[in-house]
Amino acid sequence: MTDSQTLILRSDADGVATLTLNRPDKRNALNVDMFAALDAHLADLERETDGVGAVVLRAAGPVFSAGADLGKQQKPPRRFFQAATITRLANLPQPVIAAVQGPCYTGGLELVLAADIILAAESARFADTHGKWALVPGWGMTQRLPRRVGQHKAREMMFTGRTYDGRQALAMGLANLCVTDAAFEEELARLTGDIMALSWHSHRGNKALLNASDGMTLDAGLAHEIVASPGVGPDFANRVGGTFGKR
Repeated sequence: MTDSQTLILRSDADGVATLTLNRPDKRNALNVDMFAALDAHLADLERETDGVGAVVLRAAGPVFSAGADLGKQQKPPRRFFQAATITRLANLPQPVIAAVQGPCYTGGLELVLAADIILAAESARFADTHGKWALVPGWGMTQRLPRRVGQHKAREMMFTGRTYDGRQALAMGLANLCVTDAAFEEELARLTGDIMALSWHSHRGNKALLNASDGMTLDAGLAHEIVASPGVGPDFANRVGGTFGKR
């Protein structure tokens, strides 16, 4: 592996692909090389819907991510590359779980906001510190954060730079689940197990409909569901037969 390939590690087990931010000596600060590695993994996962049913995003070391690397600046391969990579993560066909332990700040928060489900440990710490550095978001904070926590809670986070722990993140709707660090691995395994036990066809169809109809009026969304639903999956007969017996 090249150095850039080791910045995001991938491991697979039982149909779950785990992507691990692997720059712990730099508090997993996100540089262009990390985004390039992440983008390459996402390109692979988009094509692997038959073999990968869910994706977990997590980090090595005690810090999930300190945010964008504000040190040595790297030139991205094209304009808006980092934002496009995060959107690619959000649009993966498979359900995406962000498993967050430790600090998850600013650019790191923008990254996990692309996940479908955020599992937070009690040690998790979330903050938007763009204002501390005289920066304005460009990776999705002003759009995805309000959709998670509501307009005015998002404004509080963005205007104060305050830090919120895992329990506070759960209470405001930023995290879907929060558990102790001791129970974190067990809960992550249980969560992925519950997802994997259901139809991957249903997961892909549900996610595509949810993503496409986000922002639509109710009437438009209902119409979209009717015309765009992928319908019955190839595993329907086996699932029904296994539950009710052959008919």
